Amino acid sequence: MSRQVVFNTFGSLGDLHPHLGIALGMRDRGHDVTLATAEFYRDKVAATGLKFAPIRPDLPDGKDRDLMARVMDDRKGPEMIVKELMMPTLRETYEDLIRVTQGADLLVSHVIPYAAQLVADKTGIPWASINPAPLCFFSSYDPPVLPPVPGLDRLRFLGRGFFGPLLWLAKRMTKSWCHEWRTLRAELGLRAYNGNPITDGIHSPQLALAIFSRLLAEPQPDWPVNTKMTGFPFYDRHDGSNGLSPELNEFLDAGESPIVFTLGSAAVQTAGNFYDVSARAAERLGRRAILLVGKETGNTPDRLPPGVIACDYAPFTELFPRAAAIVHQGGVGTTGQGMRSGRPTLVMPFSHDQFDNAARVKRLGCSRTIFRRQYTAERAARELQTLLETPAYSTRAAEVGRQVSAERGVDAACDALEEMLFSNRATIG
Repeated sequence: MSRQVVFNTFGSLGDLHPHLGIALGMRDRGHDVTLATAEFYRDKVAATGLKFAPIRPDLPDGKDRDLMARVMDDRKGPEMIVKELMMPTLRETYEDLIRVTQGADLLVSHVIPYAAQLVADKTGIPWASINPAPLCFFSSYDPPVLPPVPGLDRLRFLGRGFFGPLLWLAKRMTKSWCHEWRTLRAELGLRAYNGNPITDGIHSPQLALAIFSRLLAEPQPDWPVNTKMTGFPFYDRHDGSNGLSPELNEFLDAGESPIVFTLGSAAVQTAGNFYDVSARAAERLGRRAILLVGKETGNTPDRLPPGVIACDYAPFTELFPRAAAIVHQGGVGTTGQGMRSGRPTLVMPFSHDQFDNAARVKRLGCSRTIFRRQYTAERAARELQTLLETPAYSTRAAEVGRQVSAERGVDAACDALEEMLFSNRATIG
């Protein structure tokens, strides 16, 4: 009953890791699995033993600070990704994906590679979409916080009468970003598509996987009818390594639980003074801290206070449960790991889905939010002190952690994909 399955994704480790987790789950069930993504991740994918196929565009190498700043800009970041990264290379993405999916039984694609719908419509290959965060659904019943308007969370009481027209306007404005997509669709001889390819066309009509916890969002009436929720499909091994480094384990064992400061794998490339401010905030509190600074040499503060260390990476699954609190950027992967850890979090969102994720965990009662312009040592220390000294945050975080830990994200996603593979609809075409 083995089938050939191609997973296609683009983005940060927060985008790659869930696909790795599900792809490995499908491989373990006996399927022939290929993970198609940017050349940048070749070694990481190869380290898992999965087949790798390069798909254009490649990722920036992190050396172009101006480019990364524009990618993570709170107002223009999403537009930049669509108009400057994805649409100009759409034809190449389509060509690569057509080649990789020849003979495949199923295409499973992240929402960002906008060629997936074109490949599915042209070839008839069954297609499942992966929706990593609630923002992907643009629901007027459960309205998202959009990056340019972070205060939207305070207006939820206005309901669909307000958010319905607002989201319609957002879709209409972003529809103009997709000229290359419509041009290529016409050249391929496919019927015209009247929706918005980057808000509506990203969802497969056959199976849309919502790979996040119900604690973040419950299914809504305006979600695609074939949506299945799985919970978080966690995976966070780094280049085939296992567990924490001996040095990090020694530090953790030597004293009280530290505060962990991280910006994930994308925002860390444009961290600014985040780590310097974080070290000083920990010093103000008299707390031990771990700074996950990535590979950017300029991120490590010139002076590390006593009890504060810096390292480039640690698997969140191993590290977060041993923290007193976690400060992070709000990417959905980091958010999920923070929820599962059972520790309170302080979220400083940069762009994209991060403002919405921050608002959702804040509403859960296990997190607080601090905006980048507010992130001073004094303000961060004050927010952390509230988190650490208010028992309700720790109590709620522990309950959230128990619920998220009980989810079977990888298994649930694999179950849904196999059901699709072995159903009648997966044999059409």
